[in-house]
Amino acid sequence: MNEVESYQGLGELRHRGTIVAEVRYALTRHQGLAANGLPVPGVFRLEGTVDAGMAASLAEVVGVPLSLTLADGRVLGVTLADATGRVLAEGHGPSRCMCC
Repeated sequence: MNEVESYQGLGELRHRGTIVAEVRYALTRHQGLAANGLPVPGVFRLEGTVDAGMAASLAEVVGVPLSLTLADGRVLGVTLADATGRVLAEGHGPSRCMCC
């Protein structure tokens, strides 16, 4: 997989439209590529961290599908891997790529 994009800034972590926490984020998106160099749809990995500071505990939303609204208004689907704010999202699935 090749790194294709990095995201850094301040944003909002949401669950079902409700703001869980305002966070500082630093994420990297990796994309799977075919032998001809074209991206393979749905083959990706999004990893990095979100930090809510002392304002909120993220322990209650570990493993829960969340939305991260970036500073530029884009929204990414993320899942927290642990209470420290480590983010990991990979591959296909109804909560990820919507193609299957």
